[in-house]
Amino acid sequence: MSEQISKKFHRVVEETTLIRRLLIAITVMFLALVLLLPLALVFFEALSRGWNAYWESFADPDAQAAIWLTLVVAGISVPLNLIFGVAAAWAVAKFEFRGKSLLITLIDLPFSVSPVVAGLIYILLFGAQGVFGKWLSAYNIQIIFALPGIVLATIFVTFPFVARELIPLMQEQGTSEEEAALTLGASGWRMFFTVTLPNARWALLYGVLLCNARAMGEFGAVSVVSGHIRGLTNTMPLNVEILYNEYNAVAAFSMASLLAMLAILTLVAKALLEWHYGNELSGRGAH
Repeated sequence: MSEQISKKFHRVVEETTLIRRLLIAITVMFLALVLLLPLALVFFEALSRGWNAYWESFADPDAQAAIWLTLVVAGISVPLNLIFGVAAAWAVAKFEFRGKSLLITLIDLPFSVSPVVAGLIYILLFGAQGVFGKWLSAYNIQIIFALPGIVLATIFVTFPFVARELIPLMQEQGTSEEEAALTLGASGWRMFFTVTLPNARWALLYGVLLCNARAMGEFGAVSVVSGHIRGLTNTMPLNVEILYNEYNAVAAFSMASLLAMLAILTLVAKALLEWHYGNELSGRGAH
């Protein structure tokens, strides 16, 4: 009887090992085909005419304007999303109030709405024929086909990232430490900066990292509201499309390589944050 059980156990272990290896092989092949091969081709095409042609692509004024605009948009939208994300996560995780479930649903809205639809909504609101179009024209305020519209579209598609990283962590941590700080005489702001924020710092950094990567790489919503004005409203992804449509492949892939390097840096930073966070948790467990 024991021999039969032992044989069945070894058979199960062998089958499990075979299935595990098969799943790993399928995953690696899929990643190589869908992710690594296209990424390698981007850099191959960007450097197909040598380093000189690669660097000359960035000397173009339109390319420099696209890079600068992308940095400006990210520099505005990410801090605003940081403030919103922290405030929303703190409210959802630490307080009970009417409409809490609705707020969580609205935070997730950009995940379910197409970025193109989001851009069209801003056109309907702030375009020349939009709801506020005549009022904006009367005061010579331009939102669509200008920086404000690009920033608004970017904020819309990126604002869930910080909140969605913070909410589960803050809910898991509970309110015991905050209550203890208040009992000891700490003010609300002091409690936030000395207890709440330090406990969530890794999730906060992770959310900001993802938000920044999405802000720099956003195409759909920005494409609708930008107007594709060269040197003025074209971000890096839009500039890649224009260069490729003009059959300027080297310049297009050179600009795309910058976005690819941003993605790689994001992955490296993500791994480092997860490593630091894991070490911190293991350190707490040891104590």
